Amino acid sequence: MVLNRRNFLAQSVLRSGVLGCSLAASPLITPVSFAAAPWDHRLVVIILRGGMDGLDVVRPTGDPHFAALRPGLTAADVASGADLDLDGFYRLHPALAPLMPLWRSGDLGVVHAVSTPYRDKRSHFEGQDLLEAGTLNVGAAQDGWLNRMLQCVPGVEGETAFALGQMKVLEGAAPVANWHPKANMRISPQTEQLLVHVMEGDPLFEATLNEAISLSAEATDPFFDPEAKGMSGDMSPRLPQYGPLALAAYAAERLRGDTRIAAFSVNGWDTHARQRERLGRRLSDLAEVILTLQARLGAEVWGKTAVVAMTEFGRTARENGSKGTDHGTGGAMLLAGGAVRGGRVFGAWPGLEEGDLYDRRDLLPTADVRSAAAWILRGIAPLTRADLEAKVFPGLDMGEDPGLLS
Repeated sequence: MVLNRRNFLAQSVLRSGVLGCSLAASPLITPVSFAAAPWDHRLVVIILRGGMDGLDVVRPTGDPHFAALRPGLTAADVASGADLDLDGFYRLHPALAPLMPLWRSGDLGVVHAVSTPYRDKRSHFEGQDLLEAGTLNVGAAQDGWLNRMLQCVPGVEGETAFALGQMKVLEGAAPVANWHPKANMRISPQTEQLLVHVMEGDPLFEATLNEAISLSAEATDPFFDPEAKGMSGDMSPRLPQYGPLALAAYAAERLRGDTRIAAFSVNGWDTHARQRERLGRRLSDLAEVILTLQARLGAEVWGKTAVVAMTEFGRTARENGSKGTDHGTGGAMLLAGGAVRGGRVFGAWPGLEEGDLYDRRDLLPTADVRSAAAWILRGIAPLTRADLEAKVFPGLDMGEDPGLLS
């Protein structure tokens, strides 16, 4: 074999694993370029893995059947006024109290009683696959709906979109950059110098090697410190290297530049037992993620940003015997950002009387979560409705514009 730059890289990675991070997440494998996107709005997609209980997050206390379904989960909060009134019908989980200023300013909204087309099996694996693929059926596409969206827009290059971690929603033919907070090349200075020498002058690998070294340098510090990169905001300048806050901080850094789309996940929403404690912790994390994005994007970029937090399915209308809820169907999507028309709960409420429930156990979806996502894409990027319904979300009827963006 001739020892050229590409062969050297391939053999180094495959034989020794010297880069210390997965091939899928390595900037050495994913082409990364620096070019402005053909639109100015930003989009952050957060996948809430595990099936978030939308009925607990945004509580329909105005429904006369709600209290009887959830006596152990919500009765104490309702009685004490710990949860927060939104519009006289819905109340917000108390763990999201830090986001109430966003609600009042119109930067936080909810789309309730939504789901993907997934029904009945209630498998996390299949539900998440369908959520990220954006198709009608499980296994119908190997790529994700955000990547197909990028394929419909001319002028997209590597840094237009960032997948932070393994995100099927951004997998596909369109160029996408990948990063993971644990990415660490773990190579000696001598090896780094050798790599730089071997890649020097190569139009494909020289720039991406420099990017990989930069990302790895950020990850080797015990704390990821975006403030040291000249970023603004009133959040603590030192954030944990791992976890959702690191992802939010890194996404904000990129979105302040040429990046227009970032996607990452927040895990831990499967609340079969002890839901009051577990869901409260996860919602506190989510509130910190959203506030980190707001602070580190700055007022100007935040004003052009839509944050979409979505989950694979909701949970049962009734609490179970383990002080939790089981896998369900209809749920809620959370929206944040200055580009969002917030301060309201969108969606047609189906009711919680037993005959109104899906399969007499779940919140009945009255809208497809893909439709809400499609209207957001339509508002932030140069996309036609025909492309959204045929290519990005095959088989989708978007319906009427719900007015999710300001």
